[in-house]
Amino acid sequence: MADDGQMTSSGMRRIPAFLLPSIGNIVFVSLLFVLVFGAENSLLYDGDTGYHIRTGEVILETWRVPTQDIFSSHTPALRWTAHEWLAELIMAALFKISGLTGVVLFFALLLSTTHWLLYLTLKSKSENIILITLVTLLATATSSIHWLARPHVFSLLLTLIWYFLLNRFQYQNRRTLFYLPFLMVIWVNLHGGYFIGLLLLAIYFAGNVLYSLSGRPDRVKEHRQKAKLLLGFLIITLATCLINPIGYEILLFPAKVTANRFLMDRVIEFLSPNFHELLPFTYMLLATLGAMAMSRAPLNLIELGLLLLLSHMALYSARHVSLFAIIVAPLLLKSGEGALTSLPGPLRTFFDIRNRRLAEVDKRLVGFFWPPLSTLFVIGLALFGSLRFTFNENRFPVAAVEFLKREPITGNMFNNDEFGDYIIFAAWPQYRVFMDGRSDMYGEKLGTPYLKVANAQPGWKDVLSQHNITWIIFDTNSALTATLLDQDDWRAIYSDKVATIFIKKDFAHQSLLAKYPAIGVSSSK
Repeated sequence: MADDGQMTSSGMRRIPAFLLPSIGNIVFVSLLFVLVFGAENSLLYDGDTGYHIRTGEVILETWRVPTQDIFSSHTPALRWTAHEWLAELIMAALFKISGLTGVVLFFALLLSTTHWLLYLTLKSKSENIILITLVTLLATATSSIHWLARPHVFSLLLTLIWYFLLNRFQYQNRRTLFYLPFLMVIWVNLHGGYFIGLLLLAIYFAGNVLYSLSGRPDRVKEHRQKAKLLLGFLIITLATCLINPIGYEILLFPAKVTANRFLMDRVIEFLSPNFHELLPFTYMLLATLGAMAMSRAPLNLIELGLLLLLSHMALYSARHVSLFAIIVAPLLLKSGEGALTSLPGPLRTFFDIRNRRLAEVDKRLVGFFWPPLSTLFVIGLALFGSLRFTFNENRFPVAAVEFLKREPITGNMFNNDEFGDYIIFAAWPQYRVFMDGRSDMYGEKLGTPYLKVANAQPGWKDVLSQHNITWIIFDTNSALTATLLDQDDWRAIYSDKVATIFIKKDFAHQSLLAKYPAIGVSSSK
């Protein structure tokens, strides 16, 4: 067995250590390459990216954050809370410089950096390199459920930094709370996920209050002092939340959205995770519970509060699973280390030896240039045109919108809500949508009639009449498309495998009716 160590050392001497990536470097580079070269356009799976870019462009042009809807045809204009304005400004600037490819690369780098920092955070808490690596991989896979080129990615990074600063204050007595108000000023203008920062502060405050009342006598004073500081900074960060274009209303926005049962029960990303699919979240949750059951190092009150809060949030809504992964990873690491002490002697010895050797190797690997080198590599590919990202024409109505640009259709549009985001991106202001991804703005008042038409339910014609709809673009394989094909007063003038366009047979559309005779669904144009 002694020869193994010699072979490892001699092998290390043959290749300079600065040329070899550490495990942390591998985490960053692997994740970046998966996001860039893996599943095609995975970060553009959601069309919301499109309307975020257009919103940012409007802000750049007007230097004002819109307070009323500018993308839909509804009158009077709907009240709109553009709470992600700063993220949208960044996205628009990136798009202006480097198009969609630049936007996708930026978010790929942001996600890679976040999970690389997660690895480094775990490494600062433990020397068990094998367990750290396994927890990082599981947390990264769990987090991937909501990886999109959208503003919420900023919240993942800021949640990790916020969590790190709170832990440094709580367990190392560092004066890190002073950074929180400055972070909050940025966070509250980037994304509504800022609210998790306030909840984390509240949990650390509550934990210290409980410990000051029933904790160890020799630490009561310490916990009381920490509780006072945490309460003070909770008040200060609440005040800094008001530094935004809409003032105090930003504090009400997350609560209004989560309290809206219509949205929570119908918007896909607000629904609970689908446990009938392969879901890493399932395994991370079970691994955490199993490790806690075996561990000889129980979670403290603050850690237990974090686990309960994030588990509830993730089980309630799939969009919170990524936050669960970030917050629970250190708790899983702690419980996992405690569980290892329960292993049988020979198995524990085997694990300890392998862990020690891997840790020794990793310490010698100082190839710090791998993350910047991989970043420059993908940027270089983009600059030379070898890397290009666009919306997937098999998912979005790319060809149909090109048809609309060539053949302008007058009147009010009714559209698939998922198409709406892309139409805003590709055809606004020429066309204004009926519905798009801003479900919080449309609410039940417009969401209910939209679903009635989309599902061709009784009364769907009345909805179209009420909103003066004269043409429709909807997904080809849908109940509405099948129903419209049987209607005498509607004609399909364009159809492909993604979208079909119908116009109402009225005087305003006579030229189009003459130019485009009735066609069958899914025929190409």
